[in-house]
Amino acid sequence: MPLTPDERAALVARYRGGYAAFAEALAGCDDLDAAVEGWTPRQVAHHLGDSEMTSAIRLRRLLAEDEPVIAAYDENAFARLLHYDSRPVEASLRAAEAARATNAELLDRLTEDEWARRGSHTDSGAYGVEDWLRTYAEHPYDHAEQVRRARR
Repeated sequence: MPLTPDERAALVARYRGGYAAFAEALAGCDDLDAAVEGWTPRQVAHHLGDSEMTSAIRLRRLLAEDEPVIAAYDENAFARLLHYDSRPVEASLRAAEAARATNAELLDRLTEDEWARRGSHTDSGAYGVEDWLRTYAEHPYDHAEQVRRARR
């Protein structure tokens, strides 16, 4: 179901605050390697960086290509194979912040026709710009809560 302009504006505002919410949850974390729910805060930070970079490409493909196929990826394989357990988190955090900032700039400029653009996702089927926004508006908040649980 299409979003109303007010619903869209609320989700864009939520999207804008996502990185700050995650960074706040991680700030001052003394033990980046305390596991909760199978992931450590370090691994979650790297996941967020990779996910945000992936989301930036997904949004651009939805906007610039006709009916793109958006490929799913195996986040557990990324965690295993991209050294999530040992790398410093700062570069991943900067990548997440930058991806969010550039995406927010795009979202501010979308026309109604651009909001209506669609493609398909290999896991979930029909997938459009508004579906993208619904997913990524919430994503860092979910992981911020995961980090807070690990810190308790």
